[in-house]
Amino acid sequence: MRKLLQGQIWVLYVGLLFAAASTFAATPFKYTFTVVPQFNPSQLHQEWTPVLQRISRETGIVLELKLVSTFSLFEEELKKGSADFAYVNPYHVVMSKSAQGYMPILRDSTPIFGILLTRRDSPFKTAHDLNEQTIAFPAANAFAASLYMRALLAEQIGIRFSARYLSTHSNVFRHLARNEVAAAGSVSSAFNDELPELREQLQIIYKTPEVASHPLVVHPRVSAAVRDAIKQAFLDLSKDEAGRALLKEIRFPNPVLANYAKDYQPLEALKLQKYFVTESR
Repeated sequence: MRKLLQGQIWVLYVGLLFAAASTFAATPFKYTFTVVPQFNPSQLHQEWTPVLQRISRETGIVLELKLVSTFSLFEEELKKGSADFAYVNPYHVVMSKSAQGYMPILRDSTPIFGILLTRRDSPFKTAHDLNEQTIAFPAANAFAASLYMRALLAEQIGIRFSARYLSTHSNVFRHLARNEVAAAGSVSSAFNDELPELREQLQIIYKTPEVASHPLVVHPRVSAAVRDAIKQAFLDLSKDEAGRALLKEIRFPNPVLANYAKDYQPLEALKLQKYFVTESR
């Protein structure tokens, strides 16, 4: 009787182990994914959710979108290593690698550059004309639109100006269109997203040198298998029409492999820390 009971207990134990293993296998792995707040959270959520849903379906790895509303909060989360994957600006790559060991895995093939705009009817026709004027920027640490732009205006153009930070590119364009600032810093992709009737009121008077575009970075705690699966899934989006439409929506139309040493390490020599601002929440 004791042997029979022991056998039943053993069978039950094995059965429970098998059930637990099956449940674990059926449970998808979850990783957090965040996006630099170039635009308001509702817009980013609308643009990125379909992309991450498709990636999750095709890999079995659930990417959970977690957004913050300000650059300061975003940078705090990067420094803490809160997100497993993040879409960041070029200088954030340098910062997050130093703080947590994040490494870039993908970037768009087209480099980015900052643009400086004025109204078409403005008396300010060149960057030199903006000495002692107020210039709007989406955020202090938005790379090409603000951080790099402010450094160049101060160091190379040699002007003094007041910076006004307005959270998003859309706010910057609208303040400029209403003549509330003399000029505005942005990037071409954000400008091209705006309504034609707004764009027609503005003109580009200065461009920064080109740099490698915003990359997708991954925290070192993520396994190589997961990292490679996500990387390949993003690359595969460009192989069909629906996938290409999703990539265009997030301004990442042609993802290619990224390399820190080649693409982003040169930014370390620019000494942009001088212009990096810790923003209030």
